[in-house]
Amino acid sequence: MSMKHSPSKKRAKKVGINTYPERTPRFWHGMRFCAAMGLLIKNRFHVHPVRWGMVFTVLFAAVINSILYCLQQLLCGRKIMATKMDHPPIFIIGHWSSGTTHLHELMVRDQRYACANTYDCFAPNHFVISGWLLPKLFWFLLPEKRPMDNMLIGFDRPQEDDIALCGLNAPTPYFRLAFPNHPPPYNEFLNMEGVGKKDLACFRRALKGFVQALTYAKKKRLVLKSPPHTGRIEVLADLFPGAKFIHIVRDPFVLFPSTRRTWESLDYSQAFQRPHHKDLDEYILRSLVLMYEGFEQQRAAIPSNQLCDVRYEDLAKDPVGEVRRIYGQLELGDFENIREPLENYLESQQDYRPNQYALAPEVAAAIELRWGDYIDTYNYTSSIAAQRALAESAATKASGNDCSIEE
Repeated sequence: MSMKHSPSKKRAKKVGINTYPERTPRFWHGMRFCAAMGLLIKNRFHVHPVRWGMVFTVLFAAVINSILYCLQQLLCGRKIMATKMDHPPIFIIGHWSSGTTHLHELMVRDQRYACANTYDCFAPNHFVISGWLLPKLFWFLLPEKRPMDNMLIGFDRPQEDDIALCGLNAPTPYFRLAFPNHPPPYNEFLNMEGVGKKDLACFRRALKGFVQALTYAKKKRLVLKSPPHTGRIEVLADLFPGAKFIHIVRDPFVLFPSTRRTWESLDYSQAFQRPHHKDLDEYILRSLVLMYEGFEQQRAAIPSNQLCDVRYEDLAKDPVGEVRRIYGQLELGDFENIREPLENYLESQQDYRPNQYALAPEVAAAIELRWGDYIDTYNYTSSIAAQRALAESAATKASGNDCSIEE
């Protein structure tokens, strides 16, 4: 199944993508020079004319990154490599748009924990030595909100560590965002099936090095989140013995349109091309299947006190109670450490408004068919009946065939 979309600014405005200014850093601005050139060469410089300015800024930043990387290695490279993680990370996992960002924001209210923030992930090669200064100088480069939703952006806010893997030139499906009109690379890293030894070694080395650098810089236990980690938990558990996992699920009939918006907005803001999105729906449908094939196969090896399942709907209804339950199951210590800052944060978010979407009946049917295992496993069968009822109701209206849902 595919849908044609215009790649223009007009299309971005139509789907309600938030402004992402030309000045704003992209994932590729964190790469070193050889890696950035390699990315362009590998994709045969298939750059849209309007994106050549971004190419030049990426290459300019890559020179700076290379210099700062060498300086960081000289000043504290050995100390970073020698850093031990007495308390392994807590990973927040789940499909895109399942609520991982919201849960991440809740968990880092606990002052005993630290996270990878936006600057860390956009400057993974040198944030240890540059993080005290550059974010303060260049705060104006970031927009107010993320392109795909109404979550605020800031260099100090929690971020996905797969973005750091881009800057470190390590295998991640996020490289699809650079050239979205090309076949998506590294899809095998959604479930770790068929991953080559060289790529696996590169992934392990980059992620471990990044986590060690974070631990060295922040001196706290880390709470990390990245949706692609969902199908990698076996590798993560081996790389970080004793790691904890918080897995969040959500109504798939909300996941799909929200994820589509996420990819549309990220493609528009991050790509060296003008994305045509002709295969986007199929990519979304297949990605969840791959991700959860890996997750369901691997989760049996994770002890119950290291893996906790959360439903977004329950988290939205009772966030304090759900976080308390997470702390109890994962044995994270006294929940009272987080209660007051958690309640203060929730109060500050009362004005947040989720996006709304229109879900066509044929799309709902495809979700029901392709994501049936996810629907059955996480007890979202009632959503099928609700979607069918909405589709039937919409079909009786002369105005059209779409039915609105809310993220």
